[in-house]
Amino acid sequence: MSFRSAGFRNAVLGSATALAFALSASAVMAQTTAPKSAVSASAASAPAAASTAAKPAVASSAAASTAATTPPTASSATEPAVAVAIKPGDATAGQAKAAVCGACHGIDGNSSDPQYPKLAGQSEAYIAHQLASFKAGKRQNPIMLGMATPLSPQDMQNVGAYFASKTSLPGVADQALVDHGQTLFREGDPTRGIPACMACHSIDGRGNPGAMYPQLTAQHAQYIQATLKAWHDGTVWGDDTHSQIMPSIAQKLDANDIAALASYVEGLHSAEPTPALATP
Repeated sequence: MSFRSAGFRNAVLGSATALAFALSASAVMAQTTAPKSAVSASAASAPAAASTAAKPAVASSAAASTAATTPPTASSATEPAVAVAIKPGDATAGQAKAAVCGACHGIDGNSSDPQYPKLAGQSEAYIAHQLASFKAGKRQNPIMLGMATPLSPQDMQNVGAYFASKTSLPGVADQALVDHGQTLFREGDPTRGIPACMACHSIDGRGNPGAMYPQLTAQHAQYIQATLKAWHDGTVWGDDTHSQIMPSIAQKLDANDIAALASYVEGLHSAEPTPALATP
């Protein structure tokens, strides 16, 4: 009996020991495999995180591509261009551009045909302004429209500078018209509201470049007469203030006034200074 009891206890103890060992081994295996599962879970979620992190970059790239291919908005498309500064005229550069003008106005600005005005000695600003008016169609002349159209604002300044550097040749007035023409030029006619021409064009007809009043001295009488008559009949050279002055004055002149003024202006020129005598 005692032998069997002892054997039974030993068997029970062995079984308990084996069971405890098995449970310990399972716990150890569970601890060993748990990090692997966590690592596997982390590894499985890592690509998703990387994919999520990459989405903003993809979106930014798409946005950049869209911005590059999207046409400018109306506000940006209509932004005014930067204005190009116009420099004072260059007479040397203007000479080349003015070569085609010589056919009508003379190569040096002294036209031989009295229907075309002399440009020699005319102010740079006035010539550039008239060329701009021709180009814009404000001053109507088919020939000058074709000449002015290809010119840039700087070209116009350069052409003006070239002719301004030249000297107008003197003309001759009709003595029968000088007195009347001189009175109108120097005094005007207050009773008819006609101002003196020299108030704007200076006493010798050289004009006022700063105020952009043109030179008249030595201008062809035929051209002056035709221009005054055109103003008298309603022709206007533009819509600016200067362009409105002469038509309002010319409308107060009659045919005799216009003929006398035109002749007087052609013979008008500054007296040349007498050279000093050499002293022994």
